[in-house]
Amino acid sequence: MFAPSAGYDRALTIFSPDGRLYQVEYAIETVRRGTLAAGAKATDGVILFAEERLRKLQSPGLSQKLFQVDDHVGAVAAGYVPDARVLIDHARVAAQNHRLLYDEPIEVETLAKRVGDLAQQYTQYAGVRPFGVSLIVAGVDKKGPSVFTTDPSGTYLRYEAIAIGGGSDQLNELLEGKYSNDLNLEGIILLLLEGAKKIEEKKIVDPKSIKIAVIDASTRRMRRLSMEEITSYIEKVK
Repeated sequence: MFAPSAGYDRALTIFSPDGRLYQVEYAIETVRRGTLAAGAKATDGVILFAEERLRKLQSPGLSQKLFQVDDHVGAVAAGYVPDARVLIDHARVAAQNHRLLYDEPIEVETLAKRVGDLAQQYTQYAGVRPFGVSLIVAGVDKKGPSVFTTDPSGTYLRYEAIAIGGGSDQLNELLEGKYSNDLNLEGIILLLLEGAKKIEEKKIVDPKSIKIAVIDASTRRMRRLSMEEITSYIEKVK
């Protein structure tokens, strides 16, 4: 019998006897230990939700986990955030190249696939390590609102609503029970805040630690919610 890893975790390109790439699994575990992030489709657009742990004197104005990729596409990250910036830069270049070549916005699925392809490349070459981050890529294109996830293995999947990072199991359980295709943007924002409140086991969620962006189906443009708007939603949940 072989030991659980038996040295197979020392190299990225070596499969263990039971068919596992331990370095990729370690990267996925990094995502699970990250802060909460979520994305969901609504009847009138998509929502991107991120929870960030702020230091006492840190300015809440800059978001480390919520990104705009193109006018109609955004993303949130869970895991090792510096890796997320590299993937987001890659996605932005892909989106702009698509506009230059085809004179139209890139489809959300195409963008998620491009990110997944880059992540997969970093699972098969010696001298590199996997990206220790998962992304939720969401937007509104000619096919309508859509939400995708990518992970360190290079897999990308489509969801109606999904959470990643720490506490995602509890939030996904709540979404599976309460999510409906009939919910609008406001209804889903309240549902995500309700889940964050249960995970933190607090009477109220700190608005400074929450970042939310919406992409309206009519305008196809991403908009970040102000702290005042987030506070008003938190009051409704309370």
